[in-house]
Amino acid sequence: GLSTQPIWRKLWDEVMKTRPPNSENITCWRKKFLETFFSNVLHGVLDVSSDWRLNDRHFSPLLHSSPHVSQLTLCNMLQGAVELTAERNQKVLENLAGSLRILKFQHLLSSDQSIRRSLVLLLHRLIHHGSVSQVSMYSWPVPDTVLLLLILSMSAGFWRSGNALAYHSSPCGLCREEDKTQSQDSAQERAERGRYNEGEQSDAENQKGSPRALEEAVNRYGAAAHLNSAPSGPRSPVRNRACEEASSGVPCDHTAVPGGSSRCASAPLSCRPALRKTRRRLKSAVGKKRRCLRRSRAPRADPEDLYDFVFTVGREDNSGLLDKNSATEGENAESWTGSSPGSPRAGRAGCKKRGGSAGIFSLKAAHRFRSVATLELFSIPLTGETCRTLSNLLSSWVSLESLVLSYNGLGSNIFCILSGLRALSRHSDCHLRVVRVSDVFSHMPCMELVRCVLSAFPQLRTLSVSFDLKNQLEGNGPEGNPSCNEVEIPESCLEQLEIRFPREPLHTTLLLPVLKASKSLQQLSLDSATLPCSQELGLLLEALKECNPNLKKLSFHDVNLAEHQKEVLLLLQDPVLQEITFSFCRLFESSTSDFLAEIINTVKRNSSLKSLKLPGNRLGNHRLVALADIFSEDSSSSLCQLDVSSNCIRPNGLLEFTKKLEGHIQQRGGQIQFTHLRLFQNWLDQDAETAQEALRRLKAVCSVVNDSWDSSQAFADYISVM
Repeated sequence: GLSTQPIWRKLWDEVMKTRPPNSENITCWRKKFLETFFSNVLHGVLDVSSDWRLNDRHFSPLLHSSPHVSQLTLCNMLQGAVELTAERNQKVLENLAGSLRILKFQHLLSSDQSIRRSLVLLLHRLIHHGSVSQVSMYSWPVPDTVLLLLILSMSAGFWRSGNALAYHSSPCGLCREEDKTQSQDSAQERAERGRYNEGEQSDAENQKGSPRALEEAVNRYGAAAHLNSAPSGPRSPVRNRACEEASSGVPCDHTAVPGGSSRCASAPLSCRPALRKTRRRLKSAVGKKRRCLRRSRAPRADPEDLYDFVFTVGREDNSGLLDKNSATEGENAESWTGSSPGSPRAGRAGCKKRGGSAGIFSLKAAHRFRSVATLELFSIPLTGETCRTLSNLLSSWVSLESLVLSYNGLGSNIFCILSGLRALSRHSDCHLRVVRVSDVFSHMPCMELVRCVLSAFPQLRTLSVSFDLKNQLEGNGPEGNPSCNEVEIPESCLEQLEIRFPREPLHTTLLLPVLKASKSLQQLSLDSATLPCSQELGLLLEALKECNPNLKKLSFHDVNLAEHQKEVLLLLQDPVLQEITFSFCRLFESSTSDFLAEIINTVKRNSSLKSLKLPGNRLGNHRLVALADIFSEDSSSSLCQLDVSSNCIRPNGLLEFTKKLEGHIQQRGGQIQFTHLRLFQNWLDQDAETAQEALRRLKAVCSVVNDSWDSSQAFADYISVM
């Protein structure tokens, strides 16, 4: 019943000799220590021989700590991958296959063939036969295209395993077991097919010459005999094709039977004389088809062909790269925006066909294994070639639950990604629930992108669209692309919507259809939007009240609300909202002291509001001290969290706020729900002694989160930018 947390915390100081980042958020020091210990030993950061407790030849640091590792980061030249796939660390890799959930790649560099071979084996074991559910890549300014596509394709579950066999002493043991099981299944199928053919031949010989008997045989073995109920009538194209294939001996596979086997749609009665032989050929072809659908061991490949499955440089037609249910090639923006063929947007969208170009991933050439559920790409430029490959992968990545594309320089390639996502949405077993897209330039208006994604994925729970700057080619008016604004959005399951406008006007008329379709919306964040008229915010609040009764969190960031005091007060008295954020919204830029008093009185009367965040609004000392009255004796507020970061607060103001808060708590007999105060980036370094006293007294009341911020340097940076 005793906690070992202090022991692990002490071990951290003794062994790591560094200050852990975000130590206030660490819930389990044992896990944190062992995970960091494993990573530091793997990358050579920690010298085991330097500590007498670890310097033991019978002790394996990697083996000891590997069962506790749930996330791992591989950096630079992927030395960690080489170490983990070494023969001596086979048991370590097995442990990781069971414990590792998150695999990260950071600051990768180009690597040689041998390192890539190790990476292939590592990904195959940890993803295809392991428990890794998330792959994240960070900060790769000039990515190695082959290496990037290799990681993406194996994360999606594709691998042409025959290549790896040429580099390894033996094939993957788990794959070998699967092959053995499949071989047994195939032998059993052949035996059953043999018995079936014998029975069919016996029936046909015993009842030879009887058209009625032939028809009964067709019925008995599952063909669609009802299609032949009128043999003298006109034949459908399917019947003609079936007849031609039966006559020519070519296997047909037009009808998928729910049981999983593929059967012919039946030959017309005019083909009856050849029925017996055709039936044998058909069943044989079906058996082959069934075996082809299973994973079978690929032939051994030349060592130089290890990454041929990433690039299809040959003459493969793009239409053959995808399965028939997920063909993304050739799709254009018409399917997303409803643009007419003559519109400017229609000609540049989708993944355009590029016969013979490198970088197109061939789904036909690889086996399909287990894939990850989360893919995150941060600050990695994606070329058109890479986007086409990613689009093809996305089109059938049904296990994908979360997709994050952040600062990838997509540009017009956004349409290629959307094309792959649209193909994915056609799969009934698609699991995608979270989509986050952010970039410097927007190639299409934010609301257009939101509506396009949401119309294809009504099952999304979280959608985040964020752009810093507007592409100069885009229009400034609310009409933007009228055709996309007409796209109908079905009722969705959306719970969280985040939009960062690149200084675009916020037009409620464009947002309204999204809000109406999202009855389950609980969180809405609007960032860097401009309000085109004074009535716009009021229209938005009316729409939220009418369409989103379950909204719990509302956030405005970098939206000028200086002239919208009435709407701010209406939000603060909303009986449903639990968290409200006004971040850098210039709340008090043109207000009087009466406005602050109204805010305080409104919050005091609101018992549903739990969190109020006011960073970057120039509160200063006097307004901070006034906010302490929210917790006065006559208040019915349930406020738990208050964020006053970046508000020009000095140590003497913070101390005065603390004393006033202590007085209110004493008047209420210690009964107060206030638990968290955030003070980031305030001017507390101007009087360290006063600041320390204020923080010491505050921490006896609530949890305080602050930082050691150099206000003088920040002011100098501000002046230099002006």
